[in-house]
Order: sequence, then C-alpha cells, then structure tokens
Amino acid sequence: MTSAPHSPGKLIVLEGVDGSGKSTQARLLTRWLGERGISCVESFEPTRGAWGMKVREAASHGERLPLEEEIECLLEDRRAHVRHVIAPALERGDWVILDRYYISMMAYQGAGGYSVEQLREMNEAFAPPPDLAFWLDVPLDIALARMERRGRLRDAFEDEAFLSACHAVYSSLDMPWWHRIPSLGDAVQTHLSLVSVLREEFGLSSSPSGHSDGGS
Repeated sequence: MTSAPHSPGKLIVLEGVDGSGKSTQARLLTRWLGERGISCVESFEPTRGAWGMKVREAASHGERLPLEEEIECLLEDRRAHVRHVIAPALERGDWVILDRYYISMMAYQGAGGYSVEQLREMNEAFAPPPDLAFWLDVPLDIALARMERRGRLRDAFEDEAFLSACHAVYSSLDMPWWHRIPSLGDAVQTHLSLVSVLREEFGLSSSPSGHSDGGS
C-alpha cells in the first residue's frame, strides 16, 4: 500500500465573491484530504485578529475604510497569519486550506481602483504563493440569493455593482496555479471538480487511506 504524501506541505486557496460556497468547499476538502491521511489546517482571511477585525467591523456597519488604510490593515493581518499559522503549518508538512487569501485583495481592492499587479507584488513579497487556488465562479444572481438566505443585511463588500467589478478582476487573472471552477449551486459536483484537479496535480488516491482505488 502506498501511503498518502505528508511532505512538503501544500497551500490550497478557495476564492470567489461572497456566496460562492468557499466555506462549504473548504470543509469538504479538509475532510476529503484527512480521509487520505493528510493533516490539514483550515483557516480564512481576513482573520479574527485586530487588523482583520478592523476591516470586518467597518464593513459590517455598511462602511469601507479608506482604500490605503484598508490595504494596510489587510497586509498586516496577512503578515501575522503567514507568520503564526500558514508558514508553521507548511513547515510541518501540513496542507493549509484557506477561505480567501491575497487573491481576494487583488479582486476586491483592485476593483476599488488599486493596481492589481501591484497588490500581487506587495503580497508576494512576504506571502507564499498558493500551490493551487480555485476560483469558485458563481453567477452573481445565485451569489446574491445565497446572501439573502443568510437572513442578515449585506455588508459594504456585497453591493451588486461592486461584486460585478470583483468578478471581472477574478476573470482576468492568469497564474499557473489558478483554476476556474463553475459553482452553480450543487456543492457535491463542485467538490468533485476540485478533487479532480487535486488528484491530477498531486497524484492523490480517489479512495481513503487503506483502500485501493485500482491505480498504480
């Protein structure tokens, strides 16, 4: 029996507008990888640290920080996240599953008027690029309907026109680790699409640890 790979660690990112299903897919991926003997750390951005909460709290009151201040808060939040969570997990050989990463900054603050390429450079000066990043591409009407079903008011990042601009940035990105995955409402089908890419990229078994999938 061939054991599942544990090292080196991998950084897997889920991206998309709110309502695209990132949190659900992060949980499903973490469980699927765990069944194959792969230790995972599941996290998200912005974090609940002081810098991330400053952005979250403003948005929850229907406001945005000034763009430069917003970017600085998100960068500081990410620096702490990389230092205390992401880098140590990767060094241990764990796989890190992230609900949002710096690609969100490229989309959201890029849609706000900042240079997308400059945002990427600012982040990659200290943040490791993903091994894989999945864009869960959902039609905005479906995403907005999902937000409405949450039973709460939209925050300052969930305006339809703004989300359309974010979607345009996501659709313009072209990195070797960037994969567009349609997310049309069927969580199982979306999960299977993600798993298919993981298996192809990393040679993972389709069967849980201890079970043969008939492959080599």
